[in-house]
Amino acid sequence: MARSESDTWDLASSVGATATSVAASRAFAARGPDPLIDDPYAAALVEAVGLPHFIRVANGEVDFGDDPLFGASQMREHIAVRTRFFDDFFTAAAGAGISQAVILASGLDTRAYRLSWPDGAVVFEIDQPRVIEFKTRVLAEVGANPAADRRAVGVDLREDWPKALSDGGFDPTVRTAWIAEGLLIYLPPHAQDRLLDGITALSAAGSRLATEHMDAKALTGDWAKAMTERGRRHGSDIDLTELFYTGPRTSAADRLRAQGWQVTVTPNTDAYRANGFEPPADHVMAMVGDSGYLSAELG
Repeated sequence: MARSESDTWDLASSVGATATSVAASRAFAARGPDPLIDDPYAAALVEAVGLPHFIRVANGEVDFGDDPLFGASQMREHIAVRTRFFDDFFTAAAGAGISQAVILASGLDTRAYRLSWPDGAVVFEIDQPRVIEFKTRVLAEVGANPAADRRAVGVDLREDWPKALSDGGFDPTVRTAWIAEGLLIYLPPHAQDRLLDGITALSAAGSRLATEHMDAKALTGDWAKAMTERGRRHGSDIDLTELFYTGPRTSAADRLRAQGWQVTVTPNTDAYRANGFEPPADHVMAMVGDSGYLSAELG
């Protein structure tokens, strides 16, 4: 079903199912004797959502083989690069004395549980209420305990999320580390700008932000179409072309620089090499261009 300005979802439908897909990929990459990443809760969360295809992915039961777009090894490397980037971002921010963190559109993110947070750290998670309730309940049922003071905020990011965050105890006078992983492409251009403006308004000097950097090629829809076709080859019925907002938009880098953030963009080629991997294949780069990851600090 195509997106609308007021659509909603759970973790088995629409945008929510993409969060389940990413968690299944993390569980897949965390399997085996020498796993690329460690997420001890991803598989249990995917199992609880109950979508058969993603359960099979999480359990390593789908043979991606040498898929012409994205084979098994490429899938593991991609999710490892992505996961490590945001893990390392939070770890570095905590090491610099930033004790307040916000995970926007937290989905099935388990960083509040699995990272080593310093004493006194507060981690806010924002997502739609049904998503927040589900993850909180399932992780409690499997005996997982947050490694920080986790504060869940159930609100749609298209609504007045700054007020909900403040009502939850957020302190705008202290430095904050924000992540928006796998989020911006699912927002209309004006909603993306409004989100970044809201982050800026709530950020004390020295706050940090991490998100993806999207090249114009990645906004054409070609990547979404190719990934949808790949998913169908392996049993998924998610149509990413109905979920992404393609077309022109102000880049996050430009929007943030205009508001006083010092921005660093790490292209995929550099991010892969930093993790000891070869860059993505040429046919992938032709669709995503010079995309990668963005980190920023408010001056």
